Amino acid sequence: MGLSTHVLDTMHGVPAAGMAVALYATDGDAATLVKQFILNQDGRSPDGPLFDNASLKRGSYRLVFDVAGYFKARQVSLPEPNFLNRVSIDFGVAQPEQHYHVPLLVSPWAYSTYRGS
Repeated sequence: MGLSTHVLDTMHGVPAAGMAVALYATDGDAATLVKQFILNQDGRSPDGPLFDNASLKRGSYRLVFDVAGYFKARQVSLPEPNFLNRVSIDFGVAQPEQHYHVPLLVSPWAYSTYRGS
């Protein structure tokens, strides 16, 4: 339960190992950094859930994924400025007793997300 994320690199067909991610708690325009981490070989947080079930609170959050940094590190030739730099996903947690999974499917030119299970 709690909150988790997973990133898949759709350009290469692999998990986005090494991508930098930041999690923020948000309140209107204000954002408070909760944690930063680098995705592991499975494209997931190396410490497991971002919040466990007991720690996840009702509220608004933002995940920020360093897409350009990841693809540059993979030596993908990107135009300047890049089409995607950082991808931010703002989402709400209405029922913290449920599992909130926020996956990201990403290439240098497109991304998609959904509420996973």
